Amino acid sequence: MFEKHKKVLVVAAHPDDEVLGCGGTIRKFTKKGAKVKILFISDGETSRKIKNEKRNQKINLRKKAAIKAASILKADKPIFLDYPDNQLDKFPLLKYVKELEKIIFKFKPDLIFTHSYSDLNIDHKITNNAVITATRPIGKFVKTILFFEIPSSTEWNFTNDKKYFRPNLYCNINDTVKSKVEALKQYKSELRKWPHPRSLKAINLSLKKNGSVIGCNYAEAFVVGRIIT
Repeated sequence: MFEKHKKVLVVAAHPDDEVLGCGGTIRKFTKKGAKVKILFISDGETSRKIKNEKRNQKINLRKKAAIKAASILKADKPIFLDYPDNQLDKFPLLKYVKELEKIIFKFKPDLIFTHSYSDLNIDHKITNNAVITATRPIGKFVKTILFFEIPSSTEWNFTNDKKYFRPNLYCNINDTVKSKVEALKQYKSELRKWPHPRSLKAINLSLKKNGSVIGCNYAEAFVVGRIIT
């Protein structure tokens, strides 16, 4: 898998989703020489009830955290589209699709990581829809699409929906889990205390649980959205 894909695009709704969802796997790819780009659709802060000046400061701090996290994972400097947080449903889907298509056409990734449609967060759902629409298979170069899980969003959707996140692909991240944790620590404002799912302890336990499924210490879990051979 890591030798096959040379250009990887991670499309995340908010800065920190990329590390939570596939930080260890990103580092696996960059260690093997793949070029990894990270794209954020939302600023991750707009919806919070704080004054504009302080909000802008928080947005800038979060961008700096994202840039530092990408550096730790040896990915390219992130792309920020800066749409308002938790308000992606206020814009036509086509708006995001067109922006994604431009980036995809220019970068020509053969693998894309993005959110699962089953996530509770509305921005995650719309990001998933935008990616699927922008990567229609006819005449495209994106061969593989994988959906990742996000603590406090994926598992909090208590439904029996057929699209519920059921992993069918795992990545052993024994050798890159330290990079994932270090990248996560850049997002101090987004981490919570135990027993919240986004506490470092809970994230560590989740990675261990995934690892136990495939017989290793730590793993990230994915759902295969599409593979074209």
